[in-house]
Amino acid sequence: MMRIAIVDESAARASIIQEGLDELEDCEIFVVADRRGLVARIGEIEPDIVLMDLGNPSRDVLEEYFSVSRALARPIAMFVDQSDDESIAASVEAGVSAYVVDGLSARRIRPLLDLAVRRFNAFSRLQSDLAEAKGKLAEREIIDRAKRILMDSRDLSEPTAYSEMRKAAMNQGRRIADIAEAVVTAHDLMGEK
Repeated sequence: MMRIAIVDESAARASIIQEGLDELEDCEIFVVADRRGLVARIGEIEPDIVLMDLGNPSRDVLEEYFSVSRALARPIAMFVDQSDDESIAASVEAGVSAYVVDGLSARRIRPLLDLAVRRFNAFSRLQSDLAEAKGKLAEREIIDRAKRILMDSRDLSEPTAYSEMRKAAMNQGRRIADIAEAVVTAHDLMGEK
């Protein structure tokens, strides 16, 4: 069951979005008309996607809705009647998956919903891949530092220093990065340079 939150202070505009979602099966729709406590209300609903229609929002209103976008880890499609480059850039920075200018019509809702979900999923995969790559790089750096410490302190070759850490990791049932972290921590605690 897909949970969809529609955020719109205008009942007429919200009904256009609801009409565009009529053909969806297994879908639960929540309309949020009040901006007060919006993040908390969206948190209670726990939607799979958020559709926001803002009409002609002021900068303050846009920033308020962007804060909602930053707080949620969900696909968000935002509809506005008019926009400028700064607002578009801010929406991308805030994590809005689809920013639609002057495009609110019932027949466009479903394709825009699909687009928002796909872009959100693609962006999430990129973020996950980036975090994984950063983690591996950090592990590689700590392993290299530990090897240098062992090479300098015990007069070992690089392959021998790595072999010693690998052997310790296997004997203790730990990852080599954990052993390397322990070597670096012990070295730092001893105050050695």
